Amino acid sequence: MERIDKLREFLQKNPNDSFLKHALALEHIKMGDDATARQLFEEILTLDTFYTGSYYQLGKLLERAGETTLAMEWYEKGMAAAKATGDNHAYNELQSAYEDLAY
Repeated sequence: MERIDKLREFLQKNPNDSFLKHALALEHIKMGDDATARQLFEEILTLDTFYTGSYYQLGKLLERAGETTLAMEWYEKGMAAAKATGDNHAYNELQSAYEDLAY
C-alpha cells in the first residue's frame, strides 16, 4: 500500500502524468485490483493515445478477464499508435500479443 499511497501523492501534484498513472495501475494489478487498474489504463489512453505501454498492459488485463475481442481491439489501437510514433519494440510486443489471440 505504501507504493500506492506515494504514487497517489505524486499524482495529486501531476494529475495527468501518464507514467505515474501507469505505475499506479501496475501496483493495483499486483494487489489483485484489476478493476482499478483497468480504469487507470483507460484514462491514460484517453488522454495520451501514444502511451504505448498501457495498450499492452490493458490488453493482458482484458485477456485475463476473458474479454478477448476487446483485448484484440486495444492491441490493434496500440499497434497503430506504436507505428505512428516509430516505436518498433512496442509494435512488435503488441503484434505478438494480438497474434497469440487471433491465431
